[in-house]
Amino acid sequence: MMSGLDHVLRYRRLRRTAAVRELVHECRVVTSDLIAPLFVREGGGSPTPVDSMPGVVRHTVETLVEACRDLHGLGIHGVALFPATDPALKDPLGREALNPDNRVCRAVRAVRGAVPDLLVFADVALDPYTSHGHDGILTPDGSDVDNDATVAVLARMAVLQAAAGCQFVAPSDMMDGRVAVLRKALDEAGHTGVGILAYAAKFASAFYGPFRDAVGSAAAAGTRSLDKRTYQINPANRREAVADALCDEAEGADILMVKPAGPYLDVLHELRGATRLPLAAYQVSGEYAQIQAAARNGWLDLVGAREESLLAIKRAGADFILTYFARDAALYRSQPGTKNGVV
Repeated sequence: MMSGLDHVLRYRRLRRTAAVRELVHECRVVTSDLIAPLFVREGGGSPTPVDSMPGVVRHTVETLVEACRDLHGLGIHGVALFPATDPALKDPLGREALNPDNRVCRAVRAVRGAVPDLLVFADVALDPYTSHGHDGILTPDGSDVDNDATVAVLARMAVLQAAAGCQFVAPSDMMDGRVAVLRKALDEAGHTGVGILAYAAKFASAFYGPFRDAVGSAAAAGTRSLDKRTYQINPANRREAVADALCDEAEGADILMVKPAGPYLDVLHELRGATRLPLAAYQVSGEYAQIQAAARNGWLDLVGAREESLLAIKRAGADFILTYFARDAALYRSQPGTKNGVV
């Protein structure tokens, strides 16, 4: 007698045992896929915690070097450095960004000297250095960021970072034309081997608040919800985001990045189909903080939520992921019996 289920496709056959599930596993996040964003501050002593990002600290140069040795030992191949600049060093033009002995340049030199095989990505943007918290130089009336004046400064900034020893500069400002100008400046200065990781599709997101706390741009502006909509992409605009990213490719970017990652998986996936370049995604501070907060309240399993969020980003098309979970995720993968971090 026919049961009505005789001709049903039984996909559960591929889920029956751990061995079968491992055999047909389509996507994996491995330690070498992870880049650790790190904050470095002025002064000495112990690292200081970022209150809105549990487990994240602002390092001194000395503790940054120790952290980088640790990360490299765990199998993490790269770090992205962001300065927490002393307010006394900030001004409307972000002049400290052009100091060849500023905190980032010193940090790059120290890390490259201590851990020469670790990739260092240096952030190219003025928001950690400006007293108003914006990513560039303001127009004379203060109503907007002056695109071309900002790009000229960013090019000089990138050359200084390259001279300090970073392997990649990472313009995160979203000014028009900056990748072409940075590439020309780097090449003319003899840094033809330094790559450009372009923040190619960076959205005007509500998920950046904890980062702005960490680098002090929120304090400089007097608000963590600083309005950057004249240069960051409208969250509603997927087509614009892909078009903008492809402009960066045409201008000479080596790697394209989508930021934030989790809320923009559709953009990440579409861009993956539109480019042959390596593609990165940044799981930003707000994404990290919300998972941490929910887990601390007992509402989510931290490991499960962390791993699922990273897997979703990789599945959508990222070749590698900037994430504040990098160290914990690498430790998890080093545990005996862990299958590539699959939960």
